[in-house]
Amino acid sequence: MKIIRHLLTFLFVISLSLQTMAQKEITLADIWATYKFYPAYIADIQSLPSGDTYSVLEGSKIVEYEYKSGKEVGVLLNGDELDFEGSSIDIQEYVFSPDMKFAVLGSDLESIYRHSVKGDYYVVRMDSKEVIKIPGDGNVRLPDISPNGKQVAYVRDNNLYVFDMEGKEETAITTDGEFNKVIYGTTDWVYEEEFGFTKGFFWSPDGGYIAYYRMDESSVKEWNMTIYGNLYPEQYKYKYPKAGEDNSLVDIYVYNLESGKSVKMDVGEETDQYIPRIKWTERPYTLAIQRMNRLQNHLDILLADAGNGGTEVLYSEDNKYYIDVTDNWYFLSDNTGWIMTSEKSGYNHIYLMDMEGKEKKQLTSGEWDVMSVLGVDEKNGIVYFMSSEDGPQNSMLYSVSIDKGKATKISKEDGVHNISFSNTYEYFIDDYSNADNPPVYTVMNSKGKKVNVMEDNADLKQRMDDYGFVPVEFFEFTTSEGVSLNGYMMKPAGFDATKKYPVFMYMYGGPGVNTVMNEYGYFNYAWFQMLTQKGYIVVSVDNRGTGGRGEEFKKCTYLQLGNLESIDQIETAKYLGTLDYVDKDRIGVFGWSFGGYLSTLCMTKGNKFFKAGIAVAPVTNWRYYDNIYTERFMRTPKENADGYDDNSPINFVQKLKGPYLLVHGTADDNVHVQNSMDLVDALVNNNKDFEMFFYPNKNHGIYGGYTRYHLYNMMTEFILENL
Repeated sequence: MKIIRHLLTFLFVISLSLQTMAQKEITLADIWATYKFYPAYIADIQSLPSGDTYSVLEGSKIVEYEYKSGKEVGVLLNGDELDFEGSSIDIQEYVFSPDMKFAVLGSDLESIYRHSVKGDYYVVRMDSKEVIKIPGDGNVRLPDISPNGKQVAYVRDNNLYVFDMEGKEETAITTDGEFNKVIYGTTDWVYEEEFGFTKGFFWSPDGGYIAYYRMDESSVKEWNMTIYGNLYPEQYKYKYPKAGEDNSLVDIYVYNLESGKSVKMDVGEETDQYIPRIKWTERPYTLAIQRMNRLQNHLDILLADAGNGGTEVLYSEDNKYYIDVTDNWYFLSDNTGWIMTSEKSGYNHIYLMDMEGKEKKQLTSGEWDVMSVLGVDEKNGIVYFMSSEDGPQNSMLYSVSIDKGKATKISKEDGVHNISFSNTYEYFIDDYSNADNPPVYTVMNSKGKKVNVMEDNADLKQRMDDYGFVPVEFFEFTTSEGVSLNGYMMKPAGFDATKKYPVFMYMYGGPGVNTVMNEYGYFNYAWFQMLTQKGYIVVSVDNRGTGGRGEEFKKCTYLQLGNLESIDQIETAKYLGTLDYVDKDRIGVFGWSFGGYLSTLCMTKGNKFFKAGIAVAPVTNWRYYDNIYTERFMRTPKENADGYDDNSPINFVQKLKGPYLLVHGTADDNVHVQNSMDLVDALVNNNKDFEMFFYPNKNHGIYGGYTRYHLYNMMTEFILENL
């Protein structure tokens, strides 16, 4: 028996060796030069008015498909066949009028900040294919066709315009917009970044009015970035309000297309406040306006009369921490009420409200969060939403009946589902992946039954198998403080529990943002797989402050960002060190942005548990970051000075022991390079050795050309040398 047992062991080892030999080696060139593991995706899917078909942007063609059969109906527009002054149009963005008589096409688009773009836009008559360019030379933004399909409104050079598509005539709604002074129809930098929107104008349901933002940022202090490349570098200045500093003064106006006049809405006498959302109701000429105080812990919803600007408070809410701004509000077309979400129960749930602002019914309940409301099928009385009920690592589609308040799970497979409904809610497109499988695009009916598969990424899945991608293992552990934390682990192929492995920890950890998600993530996922091939265990854990586990778990970091988060990451390292197969003396850490802030705290406050660390574009003092984000979680520096200073990595550099790599882009408009410069100054003053690399003219994402290839090569070499 002993001989047979030894023989079986020998054969098992030989089998593992053959598997390892057959496994292809993942290289950085595969990841960042040839993008070998980047999934196929379907670009710019739009449901067409009938609800029976959808369109997809394929190259420079807009192609129509049937939901039910998946068959191609035809090419709606081909940019190569369109002609404007002798040139074709490279279609990068499109939208159709409700009657499908016109299309607006975007081309030569250029990024401004994270969400904003500008470029050339064209109006195309669908019958004749006549092309009309919207006035502007590469500086047109946010074109939006009116509900009646006759006009298109847009922003150019900080002013708002409307263009009559039949008469080909442009009208200026505003004229005094100016860069770094006054903005119409779009947002300033901090609203774009922290409230997550750039389109600051909205057509009324009948197309007779346009509600729009006016932002006066004249008093907001400027941030100056140096752009290199010329003999004398360019100085780029833009308005960036840091914690405790002045914001833009925001007003809401409504323009009457018939009279050609604008009326200012009454948003109150207080100017040091936020207007994070506006939306037309189904009540004639009535605009809903969200008004929030500077500390973001009180929210009013106002109803404004578009004719005279008068307002009344529809709804108010207070929170002992802060209130998240979302798009989860929907006014019913019969004007009987509206749908909203709130964390007032301790978890984010859906409520049905009446038009007096009173709660009619709580539609969802339980110890889990509604992540987003996707839409309301009023015909059938159903609200569709994404839920964390199946665990915060999963994002699953559910529905709830407005009448009965009964929730139904629609998504069948655990993972992350990105859902796009047809106009009639009869079908939806499910962009689904999990941690071990790339995205699959599927047309489903409203009950969750598969209709047809649009893209399965089978080639990529086979490639992952050929390269020996290892599975992602989810786990939980309890810290010494009794806190249960979720994590994932990726072990090397042929893992041997009797061996000791080094661990590479990845973290983000910022408020409401999870890294432990059951989805295919390209940017770090393939790199982590490469590191497992080199013998590392890769781990990520969601600390306190992350999302999907209720309000108290998410908001317990209030007023002390970095404190509990770093404690939990240090607790993770301690826990890993107790595992028989982990080399507790070889645990490294890596993070970007908030994650870089956290990894730097780990390398200083947690110096006993981390051998080496990497921080990319880290915040190093919350005094340097923008006020909407920072004050939401920390209040102002004047109110909470200790909260700002007690968890600044700059104040702990004397504790740094292990190798530390600091990386930043010099043109980072989000987390300014000032953060790293002041950290470097503190490190030098404390005589600490470290490595540093700055990428000229690169923003917070540090990309373009071979930049990511260079960055990840540098980080890989740092890991191999120091961990």
